Amino acid sequence: MYILILEFFNLFCAGVLAGTEIAVHYAIHPTMIVLDERPQIVLRQGLIRKLRWLVPTFFVPVLFSGVAVTIANWEVPRLYFCIAAMIAVIVWIIIRIIGTVPVNSVTIEWDADAPPKDWREQIEKVEQFHVIGTWAATLAFIFFLTNLALSIHS
Repeated sequence: MYILILEFFNLFCAGVLAGTEIAVHYAIHPTMIVLDERPQIVLRQGLIRKLRWLVPTFFVPVLFSGVAVTIANWEVPRLYFCIAAMIAVIVWIIIRIIGTVPVNSVTIEWDADAPPKDWREQIEKVEQFHVIGTWAATLAFIFFLTNLALSIHS
């Protein structure tokens, strides 16, 4: 019973993380890039300020509950889905550390009236990483969901 509660908690957090990633990448970003320079930068800075506390609120529990769920599901085929989900979570973390966090850390400090000359290139670089991170979070959710479905089915 406790494992099922842990799995639901894990799935909830993974779902919120994946949903946030999908919304930012496929809804907010395409809308944002059509804005002029200043409003776009101000919007990006506001988004970074909100997401830098919201995203860890869900990804940290996904990481720790995912490890616990993986340990608790040491039978095949559920173990395979848990391992796949954890690999996706780790890819997501690496992508964020390498690709997103460094640029977001400087973006938050930009002067919206006088941004760096290469600000668009910096944003385009982040977006290349962001698509991978979005799909990594989504796959983690799908794999954890499959694990839970197998749990309920058996």
